Amino acid sequence: MNETRRTLLAAFEEGPITGPELATRLDISRAAVWKQVEALRDDGFTIESTDAGYEVTGVPEYGAAAIEFGLEAPYTVEYHDSLGSTNDRARKVAKSGAVDVAVVADEQTGSRGRLKRAWTAPSGGVWCSVVLQPDLPAAHVPLSALASGVATVVACREAGVDAHLKWPNDVLVGDEGERGGQKLAGILTEMEGEADRVSWLIIGIGVNANIDAAELPEGATSLRELTGDIDRRLFVQRLLESLHEQLSNPDTVLDQWREYSSTLGSEVRIETSTGVVEGRAVDVQFPGALVVETDTGEEVVHAGDCEHLRPAETS
Repeated sequence: MNETRRTLLAAFEEGPITGPELATRLDISRAAVWKQVEALRDDGFTIESTDAGYEVTGVPEYGAAAIEFGLEAPYTVEYHDSLGSTNDRARKVAKSGAVDVAVVADEQTGSRGRLKRAWTAPSGGVWCSVVLQPDLPAAHVPLSALASGVATVVACREAGVDAHLKWPNDVLVGDEGERGGQKLAGILTEMEGEADRVSWLIIGIGVNANIDAAELPEGATSLRELTGDIDRRLFVQRLLESLHEQLSNPDTVLDQWREYSSTLGSEVRIETSTGVVEGRAVDVQFPGALVVETDTGEEVVHAGDCEHLRPAETS
C-alpha cells in the first residue's frame, strides 16, 4: 500500500472529511482524491459521500488496508494471499532496511516451526511475521519471544479462548497429552546482529484461526473449533496492538508470562543440547530461561524441547 493511500485511510479514521480537505492534506488534486477513493472502493471499502464529506462505512474482510484501518500500533502491513513463509519474506524485508512491517498471509505453503519442523498453515489461519529493530543486545532477544507469547494469549483470550503458555513458545488450550494441551498457536523468532546490538528481529506468529480440525495435525486445534469463526482482521489488529504493548513495557513481560503459563508448577522433561533436565518448573527468569527444581537442585535452562509430564495442580 502506497503512502498516499495510507494517509487517506488515516484521514478517514478521524470521521467524515471533504474532498477539498483531503486534497490539501495529501497535497494532490481533487481529481486524484476521487481516483484514490475509487481505488479503495475497488479494494472492498464502502465509502459514502455524505453532506459532511467522504465517510468509510464498511471495511474489507482481510488484507493490508483492512488491517491497517483503525490499527493502534505503529506497523505497516504487507499482505499476500499465499506465501511460502511469512518469516522468509520478512527476512527479505528486514535486509532491505525496512522495520515495523507486519507480513501477513492468508496461507503459507512452506512454513516451519522451531528446529525447522513443518507447520501446517492453510488458508483461514493467522500467519504473521513482524520485522523489528529493537535497541537491545542479542542475549536479551528471548524476552521478545516471551512478549510475543503473552501478546498471542491476550488476543486469543479476548477472542473467547482460555489459552495458556507452554515454555518456550507454544500457545495451548486444555492440559491433555505430552505437549500439555492442544496446540493453538506457535511463535518463531529470528534475528541478525552482533553481541551488543540486534540489527533486526523477526517475530513470526502462527495462529490456527478459521481452520477445520481435519486440516490440522494431531494434537492441534483452532479458534474455529473452540469458539467459531472469528473476524481475522480484528484479531490481527489486536494481536499487533498487544505485541506493541508488550514490547514497549519489557519490565512487565515476565510477570505476565508467569500469569499465563501452564509450564510453571508442572513436572517437565526438557531435552537440551547437553542432555535431559527433569523436574518441576518453578520460575522463568530474565531473559527467558526456565528454572527447574530437580532432585539435585535448581537448574536454569536457556533452550530446549519441553514436555509436560504432569500438569500443575490447581486449587
